[in-house]
Amino acid sequence: SMQQLKRKYEGRTAVILCNGPSLNKVDFDLLNTTEVHTFGLNKINLLFSSTDFRPSWIVAVNSYVIRQNREFFNSTEIPLFLDKDGASDADITGRRGVVRIRSRPGTGRFSRSCELGVFQGHTVTYVAMQLAYHMGFQKVGLVGCDHNFPDSGRPNELAQTYGTDRNHFHPDYFSGGMSWEYPDLAGSEFHYQKARVAFENVGRELVNCTEGGNLEVFTRMALNKFLG
Repeated sequence: SMQQLKRKYEGRTAVILCNGPSLNKVDFDLLNTTEVHTFGLNKINLLFSSTDFRPSWIVAVNSYVIRQNREFFNSTEIPLFLDKDGASDADITGRRGVVRIRSRPGTGRFSRSCELGVFQGHTVTYVAMQLAYHMGFQKVGLVGCDHNFPDSGRPNELAQTYGTDRNHFHPDYFSGGMSWEYPDLAGSEFHYQKARVAFENVGRELVNCTEGGNLEVFTRMALNKFLG
């Protein structure tokens, strides 16, 4: 439960695996170790056919994503953090290892204690940051956070996809008429600033280990150096 996870990983290191194209440049051997805990996001399972790396947890809060990935979420052994309403709507069965999280309304807030719920902050990455904080991680790195969507439109607007996906690490991420919501990069960035301050205020760090991309809110560091 969320309560049991509170501060359980104090002093430890975590990496959040975002879903941008640069995720394909990550050396997963660096992460395939018991020393590092990893949060996969949304449809990270599309990566599994090309690597034996598996994340420690997977986080998903968007109801479209949860529904589209329902089959995997219902069959995987990997522990999941899923939005409570999204999981109910998608009929995710009550198997062990699913922590249902409550999304709280409001913007510009960072939940230091996730038993009460989390703020979505326009991106599942922000939810993973709150979970990492709650769980006590001292150092948290981001990879695959390109913060750049070549095919996009009005922020938060619902759209249908056509053709292959150039915004994510896998061409089938959102494709073939799937519904998705256009990203809100300004909204995400505003919340990333909040996360950075929350971590810094208690002497913990959030670091951007993405190769390339447009995210400049956090200090950048190569992944091997961050983990070294």
